[in-house]
Amino acid sequence: MQGFVNRDALAATISSRKATFYSRSRSSLWTKGETSSNFINISDVFLDCDRDSIIYLGKPDGPTCHTGSETCYFSSIEDILEPSQVTRDELALSTLYSLESTISRRKAELAESQDGKPSWTKRLLLDNKLLCSKVREEADELCQTLEENEDKARTASEMADVLYHSMVLLAVRDVKMEEVLEILRHRFSRSGIEEKKSRTKV
Repeated sequence: MQGFVNRDALAATISSRKATFYSRSRSSLWTKGETSSNFINISDVFLDCDRDSIIYLGKPDGPTCHTGSETCYFSSIEDILEPSQVTRDELALSTLYSLESTISRRKAELAESQDGKPSWTKRLLLDNKLLCSKVREEADELCQTLEENEDKARTASEMADVLYHSMVLLAVRDVKMEEVLEILRHRFSRSGIEEKKSRTKV
């Protein structure tokens, strides 16, 4: 991503190790992740030769872009010159990260005073027993679509429910979706037999 910094923003970044920027519209500092919890944990800061440009190097806790994408730079110039539909895999990742950001916000809001009836997501976040029962219930309903040969739309709908409830469980356990995806990338870069052999035996 790209942002603007001033001396105070840079000092805050170095001291907190969280990417901090300067908002020119609000004339104030802001830390990436202060509302979404998708902080960027800074490992190093580099200046260019003229010392008028800065690069923060760090590990993000979640999607960097507010759209839910891993990076703000996901638009190819070719797509602008020759408009084309966003690829399905990019759209899928953006949807997952956007959902994760929403769940993270609901979790952060739990520390605030609650007015009125809590949302379904907040109820799940507050009740482990309810959450686990829903994960099991939705997984069972997904399997039923196969066992009873239901239509594809029903299978897709039940899988959406499984994903949503499972991601709430991940939020409760402070596990990021990127951690899950990284395990999948690692597993599918080699055969299943090799992957099973690599697992620690108890």
